[in-house]
Amino acid sequence: MPAVTPRLVAIGVLAVVFVALTIAITAGAFTVLDVQVAQAMRDAWLPPLHPVLQLIAELGGIELTTILMLALAVYLWRAGFGSDALVFVVFFAAIAFELFYRFNLYHPGPPGSLAEADGPSISELLPAATGGNSFPSGHVLRSVIDYGLIAFVINRLSASERVRRLAVGGAILIIVVMAFDRLYLNVHWESDVIGGLILGSIALLAGTVWLDRPRKAEN
Repeated sequence: MPAVTPRLVAIGVLAVVFVALTIAITAGAFTVLDVQVAQAMRDAWLPPLHPVLQLIAELGGIELTTILMLALAVYLWRAGFGSDALVFVVFFAAIAFELFYRFNLYHPGPPGSLAEADGPSISELLPAATGGNSFPSGHVLRSVIDYGLIAFVINRLSASERVRRLAVGGAILIIVVMAFDRLYLNVHWESDVIGGLILGSIALLAGTVWLDRPRKAEN
C-alpha cells in the first residue's frame, strides 16, 4: 500500500502556499507582473491560433471536465472499487472553493483591451457565477484534478508500462497547455493560473490519498 503521509504533508504545505498567494494578491504584490505577462502575451498574439486556443479551452471547460469526472466515478464503481468512486467529491469541493474565492476576493480579470474570446461554455449564460473576479483559474483547476486523477487511476490499473507513461505524459501536457492557453488568450492573469495549479494540486493529492487510503483487512 503506497504511503499517503508524504502527500498529506504536501497538501498542508500547498495549502499554506495558497493562503500566502491569496494574501500577496490582495496586497497587490502580483499586479505589476500580471500586467507584464499579459502585455507580453498580447504582443505575441497570432490571430490564426485563436480557433485552436478556443478548442483547447474546451478541455478544461466545466462541461467536459464534469462529464469526465463522473465517468471516472462510474467506472470505478462498476469495476468493483466501491467507495473509490467517491473521489469525485474532491472535484466538486474544489469548484465550490473556487467559486467562494471568485465571490469574495476582489481580483478582476484582464480588461477587454487585452483579452480574446474564450471557448464557448454554458457558464457564459451565468456571468454572475464568477462574481466578476478571476482568481483562481477554473480551467486550470479542473484540468489538474481531472486529467491528474485519470492518469493516476490508469497508472495504478494498467499492466502496460507504455500506457502508464502515455497517461502521465498526456495529463502533464494537457495541464501545461491549458495554463498557457489561459495566459495566451489573456482571460486570466498569471497569478490566477498559479492559483489554479496550486488549488488543483491540493484536490488532486486529496483524491489520490482517498484512492490509496488504508483498507480494512478482509475477514
